[in-house]
Parts: sequence; C-alpha cells; structure tokens
Amino acid sequence: MNDKYSPVKCAHYGRRLAARLCDQHFGPQPAATLDGPAVLKFTPVRQLNLLVVRQLLGQWQAETVRLRSPYFNFEAAPVQAALAQFMNVLSRHISLGRAAFEPLLAQAAADTLGIVADPAGSFQRLLLGPAEPPTLAGLRDHLRYLDVDKAFYQGFVDNVPPSSDLTREFLTHRFELYHAANYKAHQPMQRLVAELSALLPLTTADLLEDGPVSGAAVVSHPEPVSVAATPVPPAPPAVAVPQFMGTPAPASDAPPEVAVSEASFSKTVSTAPEEPARRVPLSLVQPDAGSVPLHEKLRAGQAAASPLAEALRATAAPASLAERTGPKVETLREAISINQRFSFINELFGGENMDYHAAIQHLDSLPTADQARAHVTGALSQRYDWARKEEHVNKLLKLIERKFA
Repeated sequence: MNDKYSPVKCAHYGRRLAARLCDQHFGPQPAATLDGPAVLKFTPVRQLNLLVVRQLLGQWQAETVRLRSPYFNFEAAPVQAALAQFMNVLSRHISLGRAAFEPLLAQAAADTLGIVADPAGSFQRLLLGPAEPPTLAGLRDHLRYLDVDKAFYQGFVDNVPPSSDLTREFLTHRFELYHAANYKAHQPMQRLVAELSALLPLTTADLLEDGPVSGAAVVSHPEPVSVAATPVPPAPPAVAVPQFMGTPAPASDAPPEVAVSEASFSKTVSTAPEEPARRVPLSLVQPDAGSVPLHEKLRAGQAAASPLAEALRATAAPASLAERTGPKVETLREAISINQRFSFINELFGGENMDYHAAIQHLDSLPTADQARAHVTGALSQRYDWARKEEHVNKLLKLIERKFA
C-alpha cells in the first residue's frame, strides 16, 4: 500500500507498448484494419483487449447522441426501431486502422496498470464512469470489462447497499474506506508486470514515482514513433433504443437506455454474423482463451535468403536417421521443452518472447522440411544474426527433422 506509482510512467509505458504492438501488426500491412473479434484477441493480456472494447462502447454511445436533432421526432416508435436496427448493423462493422486503434490500445494499457496502481482513480474512471446518477446495476455492468484484480472490485460492488439515492460522493468515500480495510487483498503489481513484460520489458521499479526507469527497458527497446494517445472523451448517455436481437431486458435499477445499448454493443461485437468464417464465441466476459492471439501471427513473412546462410550451410543438410535423437514430433511448439524454449529465446531471439513464438508458429505452418530449413538458414539467420549460433541452430534443425521424419 505504501508504493506510489506514477500515472505519467504508466501512460508512457502504455504508449510504448501500443507503438510496439502496432509496429508488429501494421508494419507489414499498413492499410490493415481490425474488426470487433480481432480486437478481442489482439493481445494475450485479456484486460488490454477488454478496455479497448470499453472505449469503443463509449464511442458507439456517443454516435447515437449525435443523431439527435430538434427538427425531427426521435422518440417516435418507428424512428426508435430504425435507429436500433442501424446501430445493430453498424456495431458489426467495426473497422480500426492503426491511427484509430493505437491511441485506444495505449489508453487501455495505462488503465490496465492503473487498476492495480491507482484503485481509487480506476474505480471512478472505469466503474463509476460519467453516468449521473450512478446505479448499482451500472457498477455491475462495468465489472464486465475488468479482468485484472476483478475479485477486489467485485467485493466492493457486492457490498454496496441497494438504493436509488446513490451519489458519486457516497460511493467514492465508501470505496476509499473499503480499500483501506482490504488493500492486502489486491492483486500484486508484480503479477501484472510479469504479463505485460512478455510483450515489452517492464519492472515494478519502472513505475514507481521515485524509482528510476530500468535501462533494459529503454536501451533494448527504443521508443518507436507512435500516434499520440489522445484520451477518449466521456461517452454521453446513449439514445434509448428498443430491445433487438434477443437482448435481455435491463435490470430494474439500471437506466434502460444504457443497459440496452451496452448489451447490444457487446453482443454484436462478439458475434459478427456477416462473416461466417469468424463466427466463434467471443463473449466479453469469457473470450476464447484457446484462440491464438493475433499478435502471435505477426512477423511471419519470409525474407530472401541472406549471405549468412553460407555460414550455416553445413547445418542445413537433412539429418540422417542415426542423427535423430528422438521420435517423430507433431509440432515444434509441443516438442520444445521449457528449458530449451528459454535457451532458444535468449540465444537465438535476443530475449524476445514474441519473436520466438511467431517464428516457431511459422515453422510449424510450413508443409515441408526443406522449406522449414530454408526459413531457418535464410530469413531467420539474417534477421537475428545467427552466424555464430551454430549449436543452437543445429538443435532447432534437428527438431525440424524429427517433425518431418
């Protein structure tokens, strides 16, 4: 509880992380866009994806308010029905290019760190939101977008007395008392930092107000030029729209218009019926944990064979049956032991966990041993300078031989 984390350092890390992930995804395809299901699986850290979707919800609600006009009766039943259908279709066609997505991801990263670093501020920003007056149903609904330290915040919401006279001041003061009495139940910052560090190196000391930023995080990964992370304006209350597509009726103590619009958005983002190939269960509460995150599919393109392949030519020849040290394996990912994986990451990929996973996934996708060997001795050896890494390259090539035995 005595640790004081810097919101400025959290925001700075969020911008660097967003720039790095966007460089990897959009670098080979600058004109690419992300739809709703792709956003929900963009990173392996579920909390980042959920907070991006939460910001999209705020934008979606704001769009409904902009349709208001003093010249037309927007309360008429046919108009409400038409608006509901329009927003239903629109929310299925999310299209985010880098310029729009990167600031959302940067803010999501800063907010993710803030959930543990600044509980009181996160409670006001992520659970209370801009709604006036706040409601118990609204607090429960906003919990859907929390994954990190959710049990802590859930414990507070479960103990809020049901009342129609809740105010921001009352809830804020009550949360401060709850936090002071239960701060030991918080998720440790170290656990969250470990998850994020797999994407971009980070330590808890990097985030302390009086702590220095670690040299490894800065020198090894210089900050790329990124789109400035502009804060998303608070979303005004959504236009009241009727229920559609099987949306459940809102709870009795929630404003009908907010409950319906948020449920509609969550449903349409997670289903995307117009694209049958992507129709997989993607509930905002329980997204498919087994799906391969999109960031792991990045940087898989093959480059032309490099001169360094000559230095590895002796290792590129197919191993004989006598040289194979084990039985046939189905995939490289399963065949590589934990110790060997760390060895490959440190020795062949310069400590870059994401690069290792992307390379192994690409090697597993190649149909023949010749193509896999060529990728190792060509594109990968050039990219990571493996001219002096024959021992580790040989181990990888032998695993490839076992896979295609």
